Amino acid sequence: MLTNQFVAEEIVKKFGDDVFDFEEPFGMLTLSTTREQIIPMLEYLRNHSEFKISFLTDITGIHYPDNAGQEFCVVYHVHSFIQNFRARIKVFLAEADLHIPTATGLYASANWMERETYDFFGIIFDGHPNLTRILNMDEMDYFPMRRQYPLEDATREDKIDALFGR
Repeated sequence: MLTNQFVAEEIVKKFGDDVFDFEEPFGMLTLSTTREQIIPMLEYLRNHSEFKISFLTDITGIHYPDNAGQEFCVVYHVHSFIQNFRARIKVFLAEADLHIPTATGLYASANWMERETYDFFGIIFDGHPNLTRILNMDEMDYFPMRRQYPLEDATREDKIDALFGR
């Protein structure tokens, strides 16, 4: 049975300083890496003789508007059915450079996940075969999961602050 400690040590042996911020929230191995190392890392985990982490569960984005230089995070969840082991890998990106390589060459399922992440966050997956909106209208000129718009309509007159605990 794989342990978080063993997998983490093997990843550090292979990638050195390109992996950092190891955590275990709720028992799941979580780590961060660079955009240059994400594809080699996913490939390493998939092809490793013991890990066999061959299933891409999810790719998503997170917007941290107050983290200067690391405003966006792309999160990969991977799973080994054989070893019953899961891991979370994060890659932080600056808002000025929202490019990351596509994982569609490793996982066919990455296609729609990357399109969804692009559609909602505007993160660009370089090399993706069809990086277009998948759920929102093509005419949208913004990315709805970015926190870059007012949360309330200031022109509404039917909302009484007292009814909302304010």
